[in-house]
Amino acid sequence: MEFIRKQAIKGNISPHRALIIYGPRRVGKTTVLQSYLNTAEAKNNYPRIFSSTGDDFTLRELFHSEKLKDIMDFARSYDCIAIDEAQFIPSIGLGSKMIIDAFPEKALILTGSSSFKLSEKIGEPLTGRHFTLTLLPLSQSEMRASRFELKNALSDFLIYGSYPEVLLEQDKKKKAKILTELVSSYLFKDVLALEKIKSPNLLLDVVKCLAFQIGNEVSLNEIARTVKTDVKTVDRYIDILEKMFVVKRVRGFSRNLRNEISKKAKYYFLDNGVRNAVIAQFNDLTLRNDVGALWENFIFMELIKKSSIEGSVDSLYFWRTHTGQEIDIVKESNGVLTAIECKWSAKNVVPPPLWTAAYPSASFLTLHKENYLEYFLP
Repeated sequence: MEFIRKQAIKGNISPHRALIIYGPRRVGKTTVLQSYLNTAEAKNNYPRIFSSTGDDFTLRELFHSEKLKDIMDFARSYDCIAIDEAQFIPSIGLGSKMIIDAFPEKALILTGSSSFKLSEKIGEPLTGRHFTLTLLPLSQSEMRASRFELKNALSDFLIYGSYPEVLLEQDKKKKAKILTELVSSYLFKDVLALEKIKSPNLLLDVVKCLAFQIGNEVSLNEIARTVKTDVKTVDRYIDILEKMFVVKRVRGFSRNLRNEISKKAKYYFLDNGVRNAVIAQFNDLTLRNDVGALWENFIFMELIKKSSIEGSVDSLYFWRTHTGQEIDIVKESNGVLTAIECKWSAKNVVPPPLWTAAYPSASFLTLHKENYLEYFLP
């Protein structure tokens, strides 16, 4: 299926600030960067463009030296400096600050698949000196397809997700192969290369536990017992997985009721295809018992993507009481609450009485396979 990115470098470049593009591996950051650099607008605005990657040994040496004169001599020759996979360059934050401060008119673009390492290296030096663009797997609104075509392809989105390479592949076996390779060779590459992970197998075991608990509150103690390690290690690994764009942590929503659950968390995968690759399950929906979980994960991530594309400041939670009343997703946008139930099949659902009593001004909707596009498409 064809697609077009709604998020673009154009419009996000600003004087006095670097542009940092985050996102998981293989999501298309390099494509977005190179596509922009090849446009007539970029070439006209920035006649002298430097483009390289964090694998460039000379570039690593230059920034690692932290020598102001050498970095200035390098930057002076270009109007635009673009560095892909910048997290592998030592002192990239300090060097970027030097360039921005000395040449505020120049464009500086950095991409990185490892958000936490790139963030640490940018850290304090670029505080107030950068904008961020986060690329995620493709949203429904970015597909070049009619509503009819999107609904017909819905089972594929739930099973194989929406990574660019997967969407472009027609053969389902090849889709599964791409995702399996993504998980085994690329997904944890930054973790293993940049973090002190003693046991890659343990990390994968933790991910599998999360994959089987989509939509449920997660007990770190239970995962620790399952994978035979301690709770602190599980918590650390999950934190790394979230910063690596593998999973997303969601907290319980609570304002008024004493029996609202607020300390526990749920975890969703940033892509259904990655989730299914982790547990090696690409069966047709008619042969699965986790369709509800896949649908909830799909809807949650579409909400995340919608907020990211629109630049809106939305917060997402789940809601549950100790008495068992619950709502799948609560969206808070500028103080306005929307309660969302995710149902694969169309059903007449009413909000829980305790929710209605506690938050009478909140809106309520049910998203199912027949109506979800009305919410996500213009």
